[in-house]
Amino acid sequence: MDPRRNPYAPGAGTPPPELAGRDDIIERAAVALYRIGTGRAARSVILYGLRGVGKTVLLQRIRLVAETENFVPVVIEAPEERSLPAILGPALRAALIRMSRGEAAKSALRRALGALAGFARIAKLKYGDVEFNVDFSPELGLADSGDLETDITDLLVCVGETAAERKTVVVLFIDEVQYIPEVQLAALITALHRASQKQLPITLVAAGLPQLLGQMGRAKSYAERLFEFIPIGPLEKDAASQALCVPAEQEGVTFSEEAIDEILRRTEGYPYFIQEWGKHAWSEAPASPITLADVQRANEVAVAELDASFFRVRFDRLTPAEKRYIRAMAELGPGPHRSGDIADLLGKKNSAVAPVRARLIVKGMIYSPSHGDNAFTVPLFDGFMKRIMPELS
Repeated sequence: MDPRRNPYAPGAGTPPPELAGRDDIIERAAVALYRIGTGRAARSVILYGLRGVGKTVLLQRIRLVAETENFVPVVIEAPEERSLPAILGPALRAALIRMSRGEAAKSALRRALGALAGFARIAKLKYGDVEFNVDFSPELGLADSGDLETDITDLLVCVGETAAERKTVVVLFIDEVQYIPEVQLAALITALHRASQKQLPITLVAAGLPQLLGQMGRAKSYAERLFEFIPIGPLEKDAASQALCVPAEQEGVTFSEEAIDEILRRTEGYPYFIQEWGKHAWSEAPASPITLADVQRANEVAVAELDASFFRVRFDRLTPAEKRYIRAMAELGPGPHRSGDIADLLGKKNSAVAPVRARLIVKGMIYSPSHGDNAFTVPLFDGFMKRIMPELS
């Protein structure tokens, strides 16, 4: 069929043409933002789940909700090997500039800009990767102690006071939170806790991999009371069918029941994979309806596309030892798997491969759903490992 009309949109954080099965999650976040905007208590929201479930897309949709309310979004993606000050400072600077438009700086705004200037000066010395500047005089003794927990708390409180002065809400949208080092994550949690205690209109909507729960709990024991943790999983059958079929129906194209069942079986309900299979099934079909035979031809193309991009980009980041550990996991199946079983398959003691396991968790390749267990953060990755490394050697 005509590739110009192909409605499917596989991509990193690319909004799907039909965001199915997520209305309740969006509404929960919208309620929290509304409550904060009206001066009521609400917990910050943390979305967590595997790769490909649509966490980034949900962050973007919730951001639209915030912007509809004229709140101030602070959008951040936490990259590996960057400090929290390096990514937080410039984003807060942009938010303060946005709140300063249209009138002279009021007292809270001036104080916040002074806090940010002091924070930038100290953070550059301590972390080295901080590059932003603030054209404002630092306020001595505010966010400039060199203690990250104290300084971020000062800074977020000042930003929250500015939001209150402007009668708005500052919403931190942070993706890939699992990459923030735990010490720095603890500082962020402390700052948000203090702002919440002062009932300031500043909150967090964040997303990360499943290990984020453990990281936040280790960072601060009260994290579970400060945040609403919302699991994001694969779509239920009806929602998965809707995500697949509605975009095609809007173009006058349908799927046979057998074709739908095959795609849902192959994708296991993961939104990213549904988009990938939908795209290639459309390309393989000569006309509507898209049949089982069309999908079966698309299977090989879809798998090859995933292997070359979605899976391969993660595989290429691994060392040879990490690849062997992951391949041993794949040999055992989708998971989760006990650490001891993986070590046995590798012919080594558990203590000998523990550092490899730790590095894989830091890289976001695996997580521990319970003590001693290991599972892939990327769905269907066990099949990819068997294709790219046919033998465990």
